[in-house]
This record gives sequence, C-alpha cells and structure tokens, in this order.
Amino acid sequence: MTTPAGPARGTKIVAMGHYQPAKVLTNEDLTHIVDTTDEWITSRVGIKERRVAESETVADMATAAAGKALANAGLTPYDIDQVIVATCSSIDRCPNVACRVANNLGITAPAAFDLNTGCSGFEYALATADHAIRAGAARRALVIGAEKLTDVTDYTDRTSCILFGDAAGAAVVEAVGDDEEPGVGPVLWGSDPSKGSVLTIEGRRGYIKQDGPTVFRWTQTELPKLIAETCRRAGVEPSELGGFVAHQANLRIIEPLAKKLGATNAVVARDIVESGNTSAASVPMALSKLIERGELTSGVPVLLFGFGGGLTYAGQVVRCP
Repeated sequence: MTTPAGPARGTKIVAMGHYQPAKVLTNEDLTHIVDTTDEWITSRVGIKERRVAESETVADMATAAAGKALANAGLTPYDIDQVIVATCSSIDRCPNVACRVANNLGITAPAAFDLNTGCSGFEYALATADHAIRAGAARRALVIGAEKLTDVTDYTDRTSCILFGDAAGAAVVEAVGDDEEPGVGPVLWGSDPSKGSVLTIEGRRGYIKQDGPTVFRWTQTELPKLIAETCRRAGVEPSELGGFVAHQANLRIIEPLAKKLGATNAVVARDIVESGNTSAASVPMALSKLIERGELTSGVPVLLFGFGGGLTYAGQVVRCP
C-alpha cells in the first residue's frame, strides 16, 4: 500500500517520452490502396506519412512511451502511484490499458484507469492527474495518450484512411516544490455533445467515421475563442507562448490558428506531417519530439490543446520540462 500524499499547491511535468512503431505508410503507399494522390493528401491535410503498428498493442506502445518518460525523469517504477491512459482505440478492454502498463513496468499498487474523450484525451488526463495530486490523492503520475487507430481505419474509405496513424506519448507529473510556481495551468475543458456524430467508432469492430467539414468549421469559429480563454486562465498572452502544441488533426487548422491568435514567438508543432492524426497520442508525442530535438527551452510556457470525438475539447498552458 502506498503512503498517502499531502495536498500540493500545484504540479509540473518533469519529463516526456514517446513511441512510434517502425512501419511507415507513405502517401505513395496509399495510392496503391485507394484512389488518391500525394498532392491531394498534402494539400488538404498536410500529411506525408504515418506509422502502423503491426504486432504492437495499445498497451505495448503506451508502455514504451511511459518507460522513456520515466527514464528521462530519472525515476523508477516505485516512484509512481497513479497511471492514467487516454485512448479510444484499445481493443483489449479488461484489464484496462493502465493496469497493463503498470504491470509491464513493475509499478506497484497504483491508481490505474483509462480515460476516453477521443483526441482531447491527453489533456483531460493531465488535468485529472493535476487535480488528484493537488488534492493529495496521488504523489506522482504517469499520464499517457496511446492509440492504434489503424485497427479501426477503413482502408476502402479514401477520405479517412489517409488521416490516421499509431503512436503513444507520455508525461511524468509531480507536485511542485515549496519554492516553485505551478507548471500545469488551469484546464479549460468541455464538450458539445450535440456534435457527437462528427467522429464515431461504434460497434464491436467499428471503423472511424468522421464528418471532416463540420469539424473544420468548428475549429474556425469556436477553437480560437477556447484557446484564447485557456491562455487567459493561465495568465499568459498568446504572444508570450514559447510553444504551440494543438491536436495534430490538419495542418490547415494548426498553422493559421497559431497566427490568428498572435502566437508569433511560439514554436508550432507540425508533427502531423510525419505522423498523421494519432488522436490522444498526438499532443504528448509532438511535445516530446520538440523537447527531444531541443526546439523548446525548459521553463517556457507551452499551450496544449486537444479536440475531437464527443465533440470534446480540453487544454492548458504548461511549463516545458
């Protein structure tokens, strides 16, 4: 049994990690599967390639990303007492993915649960870990977004099969010290259930179905306001952001959005080009890659924001580990 933690003033991300399977599926490869072209895909969504998990499960990828985050933090499995996995694509439902990850890594007696809000899942999970640590219900958490979307992709549908890939991203979250400011800002989260049909995976072996035009219109009218409010709650102007990591859904959404909001000094994540849409994995993986490549300075404010199935959304401003 773990020792109860005391309430904390706030939390911070101390390290990130990510994992992608080895198999690459390029736009050229897709031209041999459906009626499409590299130019058609690139001009509409900005994707050049995506990864496909052949033998790996969602839990396998989540474990790899989480293990890397632990190593980057200089911690051991014994330091973790909460594991949260955000996923909408795991075929294996029980035991949940979080328990499988804990077992794979040798984490003893953690609070372990999965969370499904689609593409906003990592931000929901990060906020949940932040709140648990602040309340004294946990001391240190692994927060993971992991998806095997190719399991639920219809490769006869030329409008959707070009979008999705497999991956995982993970963060280690812990309480801040007495002399530190919180590194995870207030969450803005919500949903528009009336638009739940814009992205669905229904039935025992259902495929992803997406109403792309409706989602795109929503990102043009509602998303800028939501991100501006997220920055306001964190006490940060968009021009002060060092990083802009939105859900990697469409390059035509991400780049104009950062410019419209005035995030002129921010490094904008464009991982969609090489990874496609990886749902709950997209934001943590993109952030992990920016950190690994040295494109973000430790301590700078970084916007994280996800949106997708439900229609759910969530975001917060964090300090780069």
